[in-house]
Amino acid sequence: MGDNQWVLILVCMIAAIIVIVGAVVGIRIALHKRRVEAIKNERRRDAVHYAFVINPSKPTAGETRAFIERFCANRGIADIMFIETQLDKDGRACALEALEQGADVVIAVGGDGTVRTVASAMGGTNHAMGIIPIGTGNLFARNMNIPVGDLEAAMLIAISHGSYKVDIGRLQLLDHPEEDHAHAFLIIAGIGFDAVMIDDTDPKLKKNISWLAYFVAGAKHLFAPKYHASVVLTDANGDQHVREDVGFRTFMSGNCGEIPVFSLMPDASFNDGLLDFEVIDTNGGIIGWMNLFGDVVHQTITRKAQQSPLSVHSTIDQVQGVSAELQLERPVPAQVDGDMLKPTRHIRFSVDHNALIVRAPGQDAEMTGNLQPVRVDASGKPRLW
Repeated sequence: MGDNQWVLILVCMIAAIIVIVGAVVGIRIALHKRRVEAIKNERRRDAVHYAFVINPSKPTAGETRAFIERFCANRGIADIMFIETQLDKDGRACALEALEQGADVVIAVGGDGTVRTVASAMGGTNHAMGIIPIGTGNLFARNMNIPVGDLEAAMLIAISHGSYKVDIGRLQLLDHPEEDHAHAFLIIAGIGFDAVMIDDTDPKLKKNISWLAYFVAGAKHLFAPKYHASVVLTDANGDQHVREDVGFRTFMSGNCGEIPVFSLMPDASFNDGLLDFEVIDTNGGIIGWMNLFGDVVHQTITRKAQQSPLSVHSTIDQVQGVSAELQLERPVPAQVDGDMLKPTRHIRFSVDHNALIVRAPGQDAEMTGNLQPVRVDASGKPRLW
């Protein structure tokens, strides 16, 4: 097959994505407007010490910080502090510093990377975490129904009493004993094709066309060799299931399954104490990848974790459990919520149930989890509503 044919196929796939995006975006904009209006009318504020962990590399970071300062001043909220992330000081280190300085609520101001690393420190502390999304994807904020692109609505939620317990996924690199903690993830962690695709995405292109840049990067690696691993999965009952020599393009573990436009893991819930594991494979060259795209569209439409009946050259095996340990035959790239980790041959996915308290709007039909509300008082201690 010639280069022109490959280009035509890629253009057709992108065109199909754009059509789906157009249909979904219109619906979500209408729902977003209704949610924002409800939030502005219903949210209440409390008097606590707020720490804002902000990523200064984001293009709107300075403007956002100025807005936060004005917002707090207009509402008489004086007990605030800002801590900026740095190359050698990620959101986790900033959040720990904020807690040491007496913060009651730590608010992540940035993209999914900032949110993820702040959550890594906040898990298990009984202190609430807020989110002001100013990143590219803002996937966890979207899954939690925190408005993207409306700073006032996001701030009203972050300073409100409404907090919810959610799970934190953990990915531990067992062949890197020098690391002092398992890496947190709130959305999806994975190894294989998805990590290679993320790692090879052009940052400039991502700024221009957002998440569509991932498809451009992924096209370069469609025919890379498959990965092989032995997998030990522990289910909800504590029983272990072993599979030897599992071949795959990518192995993913999800806490939330919704990404822009598509649903990768329709059954994933961020507070059920389980992770959704997805083993994806293709064969037959470009036909297999087209089948896989059809599978994702099928489960996005049906909201069920199942393949399209038309698929013959792709497989999506989906199962839930509390942990999975993989031994790979060669080092594999790994990612957590879009952040790259060291290549690894031995990893373990696990979940911390209800470890994180997140300030978010109330449950509605679009939420992927059954949220159990808690109240957080000025001491940061949770109590039932």
